[in-house]
Amino acid sequence: MRLHLATAAAGILLLAGVGAAAAQDIIIQPEQETVIREYVQKQPLASVKLPGVELNIGTALPDTVELHEVPNVKYRYVVVDNQTVLVDPGTRKIVRIIQ
Repeated sequence: MRLHLATAAAGILLLAGVGAAAAQDIIIQPEQETVIREYVQKQPLASVKLPGVELNIGTALPDTVELHEVPNVKYRYVVVDNQTVLVDPGTRKIVRIIQ
């Protein structure tokens, strides 16, 4: 019985660790987020429509969506359905939705 409990506990901890690593948040420092917000406000973009695409962290945007650079920032931005989103240009996945 004790062996089964230890094995089950180890399995749960292993799965929890894998889940935590997969769901790791992208950390953007407050100073960098301020720079991004100010730049986006000064460089407004027309909103694009993406029917059938839900705007969630981790959603990959189609190649047809043009990503726009923020100087000295790793991520790109685009306005989709009137929401500004930061995108990892390598994976095209949304890393932050700016409110």
